[in-house]
Amino acid sequence: MALSRLDIHRRNRGERTLVTLAGDIGPATTPLLRVALEQCLLDGVTVIDIDLTTVGSCDARGLDVILSASRRAGRVHASLLLHHPCAQISRLLAVTGSAALLLATPVSPVPPALLGDLTTTGTRAPEDPDRRSDQPLVKDGIRLRRLTRWQAEDMREDMADLAAESVAGTPGKAYHRRGDFLCRLVACARRPGFALLVAETTELVGCAFGFPVGPGSSGRRGFGGTLQESIQRLTSRARFVVLTQVVAHPHAQHRDIAHRLQQRLLTDLHSSLGVALLHPADRAGQAAFSSWGWENMGVVVGLPGPVTPCMLILHTEPLSPAGR
Repeated sequence: MALSRLDIHRRNRGERTLVTLAGDIGPATTPLLRVALEQCLLDGVTVIDIDLTTVGSCDARGLDVILSASRRAGRVHASLLLHHPCAQISRLLAVTGSAALLLATPVSPVPPALLGDLTTTGTRAPEDPDRRSDQPLVKDGIRLRRLTRWQAEDMREDMADLAAESVAGTPGKAYHRRGDFLCRLVACARRPGFALLVAETTELVGCAFGFPVGPGSSGRRGFGGTLQESIQRLTSRARFVVLTQVVAHPHAQHRDIAHRLQQRLLTDLHSSLGVALLHPADRAGQAAFSSWGWENMGVVVGLPGPVTPCMLILHTEPLSPAGR
């Protein structure tokens, strides 16, 4: 079993300290977190701000460590506050009734001085060899983060619910069924280079996943090889990313989430060309992609499957000749 990783950063300012966590809080990393929080109290800290912006997940044992530290802090007239939890942690807090006790309120923010000048004083758990180095991106209260395969498995039902909600009452509903979403996710997760991003506020508001295709990635046979030949004829590009699914919450506040997810996924996979395949009768889906800047290339023949799909492409920045 692969070990999870947790980086712990601490910055003191008087009797208040900011503890920034990056990684996952699980069986392999909770001992480090327990020691770090105990040390804060031993050092006489009266307010422990825990920034969870770059924490991907937390299990029940991790929450128990945080609750225990909160109780010990209360006994010495100190406090412990959680800031910016991801959707999974927010659900865990809600289910256990811990949100009111642990979550920071608007009147008790993390001081800007603490956020602006962090120094590393902690340690890290053994590194997960499958974990990527790219960190979550937070902008306008929306966090984009990359999921590992096991995190994707843990959140797949939530993502399927969001996919169904995003097309409810639209003409594209018939082509985006919940079960079809789950089938696409499972099939895509088996492909080399699979990548999945989620967008979160205090809840899941978007997701996108896909896989790279290029020389040596999938050979010249089967789906990848046939698609690669078609794309190379149309664009002269031999490397690209297939965006299997893009989902965004239908609320007006979240209308740019899909675009952010696409751009970040292409960046993470070092590609300047995205390819999407939609059902030829899915006019609503094609219109959505067109609104995000994708070019509709019409149907593409020769691919395995029950229908001849419509292909859309998205160029970001041009590749150098060496990168083609």
